[in-house]
Amino acid sequence: MRWIRNIENRIEKLLITVIDFFYPPFRKIMPLDLFRYGCCGGLNLALEWVLYYVFYHFVFHGRVFDLGFIAFTPHIAAFVFKFPITFLTGFWLARHISFSGSSLRGRTQIVRYLLVTVVNILINYLGLKLFVEVFQWWPTVSYIIISIICVTFSYLTNKYFSFKKNKNPQSK
Repeated sequence: MRWIRNIENRIEKLLITVIDFFYPPFRKIMPLDLFRYGCCGGLNLALEWVLYYVFYHFVFHGRVFDLGFIAFTPHIAAFVFKFPITFLTGFWLARHISFSGSSLRGRTQIVRYLLVTVVNILINYLGLKLFVEVFQWWPTVSYIIISIICVTFSYLTNKYFSFKKNKNPQSK
């Protein structure tokens, strides 16, 4: 298992080097952890889009996925099957790139990260219901507004809750 950790360390160092290379022009407008968070979030979002496309078109072939006891429409099946992959990559990126140095144990971090993710899913669902169905706003505009809310919520809760750092390094 040491070889896996070595590969993980190399990937971590490579990503930090590449992301930090592009940071200097943004130094005056945002802290490094926010910049890293944005880069990692963008990378994970791109992975989500690719996986969603692959699952929808090549795994489910745009057809209902029937397990016998429950059937998924192809767009929901693609979402459900890409979710665990992007959840884990998002967690890894947040833990090792965006918010490294947390004083919390990995098990605590992942449970908190999952909680933040579930809240974000609820914000998306309830926000779309409110903005589109109640306020009658355009769905795309509504989704953009909700995305901004979720990204802000996610950054703050992950920084200060899921991956918080110990204020007093002596009290570990």
